[in-house]
Amino acid sequence: MTTAAIERSKPIGLKKETIVYWTSTGIISGIMLLSACYFCFSAEAKGAFAHLGFPDYFRVELTVAKIMGGLAVLMPGVPKSVKDFAYFGIAITVASAIIAHAASGDGAAHVIDPLIVFGILVVSYVYHRRRQPR
Repeated sequence: MTTAAIERSKPIGLKKETIVYWTSTGIISGIMLLSACYFCFSAEAKGAFAHLGFPDYFRVELTVAKIMGGLAVLMPGVPKSVKDFAYFGIAITVASAIIAHAASGDGAAHVIDPLIVFGILVVSYVYHRRRQPR
C-alpha cells in the first residue's frame, strides 16, 4: 500500500493531526535552521550577540544547537526521548531570546516574534505527543 493510500484510509481526525503536526514542526525546524544560517554567515550576528551581552563563542554554540534541534524534531525515526530533549532545548532557546531581548530594551517586535515561535513550538510538541502510540 502506498503512502498516499494509507493517508486516504486514515480517519479525518488523524489527517488533521498529521497536517497540524507537520506544518507546525516544519515551521519550527525552518526557523531553527534559518536562524542557525544567519548566526553562522551574517556579519550582523556578531553585533547582535554583543548588543545582547553574549560572547561570540555563544553564537557558535547556539548555531550548532539550533541545527541539531531543528533536524531532530523534523526527521522521522528519531527516538522519542531525543525528540523530547530537542523540544526542551528549543523551548529554552526561545524563552532565553524573549528574556534577552526584553532585558536589553529591544522593541516589542523582538519580544513578540519569539512568543509566536514559542506558541508554534507548543502546538508542534502537543501534536507530537498525540501521535505517539499509547
